[in-house]
Amino acid sequence: MHKTTLEQWRMFKAVVDEGGFNQAASKIHKSTSSIHHAVSKLEDTLGVKLLVVKGRKTSLTDIGQVLLHRAQYLLEEVSRIEAVADFLSSGVETELRIAVDAAFPQDTVFQALEKVSALFPQINIDLIDTILSGANELLAEGNVDIALSPLPMNNGLNDELCCIEFVAVAHKNHALHQLGHELSVENLRSFRQVIVHDSAIQNKTDAGWLGAKQRWSVSHLHTSIKLVENNMGYAWLPLPAIKDALSEGTLKRLQLKDGGSRRVSFYLNYFDKDRVGPAAREFMGELRLSTMDMSNSET
Repeated sequence: MHKTTLEQWRMFKAVVDEGGFNQAASKIHKSTSSIHHAVSKLEDTLGVKLLVVKGRKTSLTDIGQVLLHRAQYLLEEVSRIEAVADFLSSGVETELRIAVDAAFPQDTVFQALEKVSALFPQINIDLIDTILSGANELLAEGNVDIALSPLPMNNGLNDELCCIEFVAVAHKNHALHQLGHELSVENLRSFRQVIVHDSAIQNKTDAGWLGAKQRWSVSHLHTSIKLVENNMGYAWLPLPAIKDALSEGTLKRLQLKDGGSRRVSFYLNYFDKDRVGPAAREFMGELRLSTMDMSNSET
């Protein structure tokens, strides 16, 4: 039989998080005396001192610091168990929230969602366009259920789906095409580069070559493509998004000695297999099949 309770650990953590017993009482809607009693009982049961109170300041002891670290894992796991139980009791989810990096082939996502919608017509779909770290940030904050991202997550589940080729391109009449020789990085520096900046709020990421003396940064991939199609700069763009423009001759690849193209892995990121509902599982399965077919067609 356990000597301590989850409620005692919750109250102990609340005191640490809020900086004192009174603050914790206001936060978790308990009386100050009940929190004092719970923490004192925890200390007596364990035979250690967890907190030191000096005036209005409450501080962790060294032992308290070690046990708080362990308690956080315990409380987080209990929260996950409760969330999974709530999720399983609700049956099929009513909403599927997906963050999709703008460079990921949209048609592939749309086709997978169409099949999901046919099986689960009652489900609402919420698609959010992102760039670079943006999809993973939304997932980490609990604002989406699934992220399709060029970046894996350190503390999540990452399924590598496919590789997307990014190619350096400019309008067919761009001056870089008129130089008459293979291009070097030095040739590019004097011309305007168009880049799409990270949609994340925190911990933004830069990607690709950023060596141009003049850069225009935009928020959407579509804007970047339009600027390049209007001969207002060059860019590295995802091949699936500009195939038509290349075949029609509106855009041309830049003849770079090195780095004219690069392949980027894209990941299906999520947190907990047990919290993936039937509709989400169907979407993930369709996406894996579609990207597998896409990879096979490239080989």
